[in-house]
Amino acid sequence: MKLKLNGTDSEIKDGSTVADLLKTLQIEPARVAVEINLNIIKKCNFSNHVLQDGDSVEIVNFVGGG
Repeated sequence: MKLKLNGTDSEIKDGSTVADLLKTLQIEPARVAVEINLNIIKKCNFSNHVLQDGDSVEIVNFVGGG
């Protein structure tokens, strides 16, 4: 299945969830915000939100500093 990931065309396995995508990308779910088609996905829904062909996914990483 094809999707747009942070502005880049990408392919993932059909039926993948947000949690699956983050695991594949080796991204720690606690440290990111995920937006799909301009809608923020709550962390509690990462494991049950199934991605669809053509979705636009933005993953934003939190950065600490001082």
